[in-house]
Amino acid sequence: MLPTDLLISRQNGEEIIPKRLLINNQTCAMAAELIHCFIEATGSTQGELDRKLSDWEGDSPDYRVKRGLAHILKTSFSTFEVVSPIDPKELRQRVFALAAQSVPSRQATQETLESVSTALSKELNQEVLPEQISKGLYADLHENRILTQFDHPAPEALLHRYNLSQVQGIFYRASQMTLNAHRNVPGEYKLLIRYLKLFQLMTYIEGDADHGFTITIDGPTSLFKPSTRYGLAIAKLIPALLHVTKWSLKATLQSRDPYSGTIKTGHFSLNDRCGLVTHYPPGKPYDSMLEASFAKRWESQKTEWVLEREVDLIPIPGSVMVPDFRIVHPDGRNFLLEIIGYWRPEYLRKKFAQVRKAECDNLILAISERLNLEKAGVTVKNLPAQVVWFKDKLSPKAVLELLE
Repeated sequence: MLPTDLLISRQNGEEIIPKRLLINNQTCAMAAELIHCFIEATGSTQGELDRKLSDWEGDSPDYRVKRGLAHILKTSFSTFEVVSPIDPKELRQRVFALAAQSVPSRQATQETLESVSTALSKELNQEVLPEQISKGLYADLHENRILTQFDHPAPEALLHRYNLSQVQGIFYRASQMTLNAHRNVPGEYKLLIRYLKLFQLMTYIEGDADHGFTITIDGPTSLFKPSTRYGLAIAKLIPALLHVTKWSLKATLQSRDPYSGTIKTGHFSLNDRCGLVTHYPPGKPYDSMLEASFAKRWESQKTEWVLEREVDLIPIPGSVMVPDFRIVHPDGRNFLLEIIGYWRPEYLRKKFAQVRKAECDNLILAISERLNLEKAGVTVKNLPAQVVWFKDKLSPKAVLELLE
């Protein structure tokens, strides 16, 4: 995503319109030039790369666009590393301590570097040259980091990422967002709701899988103290939303006028015909290692019960519950399994409240014994679900015993 100073938008009344680049020969050529700069700079310092980018930028009036494209390549496609024989801080201490024992001169400097390189070669059991000592002294400075890897995208992919980042930036200052997801396949709903949970967004959900869901999301400016981090969380949801087939959203934005200091209100809308392209994968098979481990161990069980990942959504007032698994028997019996592993007290209170509201008579809760339920203020007493306890890993046998 882009920092605030590289976001570009215009206002038409109260409607905010973010900058979007056309995907044509001209913009693709510009993106290709920039990508080539990074390819040529691989193995060089970030300072050298920045100088190349400054020359490429020139005095162009579109300098913010170019800087935005470069920012995306730096943060999403580049790997910068500190290259030094040992930690630069420790290296400086050793070099300066030795240098303090002689009168400063070019010859003394060279002798110090050679002495330290000889000592390190023996310690590390590999050759360390004086030049490596010299370069490693301040290798931890931002401009001295080395571009060790660049996974260059296609020019079109970079432009799509830029357009998406500009739209994401709109949500940094959202006070509220209403999302309508219309009659999609259940898997798309589940992916969207899992992302809502992953980014810890405050939501109110109404509807069902047959008719669609209306999801109201509170934004960072609705909090008692506006949070940039929460705004970023909402922005991160947008690429996930692009995996949903039919949807539309409206957001209310708030910003402070730099001259008068008054709060200005704006609006932004988006739908599934927006033309944005996501870089998120379609979805991981499992949300946690705990779930993945359980599913893998289930495969070795000799049982007629079948473990399924695709489950039905359970609508509850103001939200929706997405169990982790469904367990089905050939005779038609089926149970829903929710694994509660390592979560904060607020999550536990919310989860147990959902279970009570769901009134689901075939729900099984697998709860980690490591959770401090008492501290979280929750109890399994009178819980409308069967409970199985586990320590580090959930045993399929324990679940099967409950089923039988």
